[in-house]
Amino acid sequence: MIDHLGINVADFDASKAFYDQAIAPLGASLIYMVPLEYTGGAKVGGYGRDRPVFWLQASDDKPRTHQHVAFTARSRAEVDAFHAAALAAGGKDNGGPGLRPHYHADYYGAFVLDPDGNNVEAVCHAPE
Repeated sequence: MIDHLGINVADFDASKAFYDQAIAPLGASLIYMVPLEYTGGAKVGGYGRDRPVFWLQASDDKPRTHQHVAFTARSRAEVDAFHAAALAAGGKDNGGPGLRPHYHADYYGAFVLDPDGNNVEAVCHAPE
């Protein structure tokens, strides 16, 4: 249902460094930077596996609330690797890898806070 999603970030370069490292274990990377002449000078970049689906945009506007975004992991090992990479990239633990059976029996996820305090998750829905 969702084609793509974007979030505003206070420090694009810090957020880019975080996401470059945190989502690499999921097979995703920065795919496209929008030329500055199309963004009014703001840095805007899109991440994905085969096309950009998750976008970062530099903004001076401080969000009033933090966002939550969950990335699909293809295995539980990818969830584990995401969590380790996100912590190594400076993320703050917000729930280590594990089953969350209150969502459903095979919901295996991990949560970290990004440089802006957004709750970032990797989740695998497949049985072990």
